[in-house]
Amino acid sequence: MNRLDLDGRVAIVTGGARGIGYAAAERMLRSGAAVSLWDVDAAALEDAARRLAAFGNVAAAAVELTDADSVAAATAATLERFGRIDILVNNAGITGGNAPTWELSPDVWRRVLDVNLVGPFLTCRAVVPHMIGRGYGRIVNVASIAGKEGNPTASHYSASKAGLIALTKSLGKELATRGVLVNCLTPAAAKTDIFAQMKQEHIDYMLSKIPMNRFVEVGEVAAMIAWLATEDCSFTTGGVFDISGGRAVY
Repeated sequence: MNRLDLDGRVAIVTGGARGIGYAAAERMLRSGAAVSLWDVDAAALEDAARRLAAFGNVAAAAVELTDADSVAAATAATLERFGRIDILVNNAGITGGNAPTWELSPDVWRRVLDVNLVGPFLTCRAVVPHMIGRGYGRIVNVASIAGKEGNPTASHYSASKAGLIALTKSLGKELATRGVLVNCLTPAAAKTDIFAQMKQEHIDYMLSKIPMNRFVEVGEVAAMIAWLATEDCSFTTGGVFDISGGRAVY
C-alpha cells in the first residue's frame, strides 16, 4: 500500500464502521490523517474504532445522517475533538432491497433517498461553512455506477445515486473558488454487508455487467477516495470518477 500525504488532515467518514467506509478510514489513517467515524450502528462503530486505533487517531460518533440535529451534534463533537475538518467522505448508504418500481412501497423509496441523498446534503450543509472559513476542504461522495446507468429492480437506489452525482456537480461549482473541492466515485458493486439487502438475481445481474468479471475490492475504492482527499487533487471538482471494472461507458 503506497502512502499518500494526508499528514495533519482531519477526515470524517460516514458509514465508517464497515465495508468501503472502514477501508477508506484505514487508508487515510495509514496516510497520516486523523479520522472521525460516523455510523448509525453504535456497536459496530465501537468495534471499528477500536480496531482502527492501531493505525492512528480515531474518534467515533453514532449519527443518524437523515436528522439535521444529529449531524450538527456530530460535527460539533468532531471539531471539539480535532479542532478542524479537512475532509468529508459521504459513504453511508443502503439499497432498500430489490423490486420493480411499481412494487416498492413509498416508505422504502423515501428511506433510501433520505439516507443516500438527504444524508450527504445534511453533512455538507453542516461541514462546508467550516471548510469555507478555513479556505480548504475535500469532499468525496461515494455514488454508484447505478446512478449513471440505472439498475432494474433498484430504481430507488439508482435514483438516489444519480441525485448524489448531481449534488456533487452543483456543490463543486458553488465552491470552485473557495478552496473546497467536491468529487464523487461511481463504483461497480463491492461485496460488502450491503449484499445482504439484495436478491441473488440482482447480485448476479451486477456481476454480469462487469467486463473484469469480478466485484471491486473495498481497498481499491478506498485508494481512489484517499487520493481525491489529498492536496494533489487540486484542479478537479464536480468530477465523476469511475471504478467499475470496465462497466462504465461514459
